[in-house]
Amino acid sequence: MVENAKGRKEEVVTREYTINLHKRLHGCTFKKKAPKAIKEIRKFAQKAMGTNDVRVDVKLNKHIWSRGIRSVPRRIRVRVARKRNEDEDAKEELYSLVTVAEIPPEGLKGLGTKIIEDDE
Repeated sequence: MVENAKGRKEEVVTREYTINLHKRLHGCTFKKKAPKAIKEIRKFAQKAMGTNDVRVDVKLNKHIWSRGIRSVPRRIRVRVARKRNEDEDAKEELYSLVTVAEIPPEGLKGLGTKIIEDDE
């Protein structure tokens, strides 16, 4: 029974989430908003995927910083992929890669978590 619970966290999977940055950055100093947003995305991915190693994509970082340090987007749609670590000397065997997902024209409200099937 313990193996099954552990086995779920071990598999390679990709999911799409909407992160409400507005509530996570409430009361944050203006000049710390964008860096704090990146930290909050890391924290979210850690909790969602159960991996300590979280890598943020360059495009996602650029998207967060696109309107400056103060005006961070209220919500963001991200694709979090749990992948196998190719390094032999890595501490963890899995890592999470967070990339920005394409935003539908009707907006982000009401979009739930979506599991993406990989063609590997």
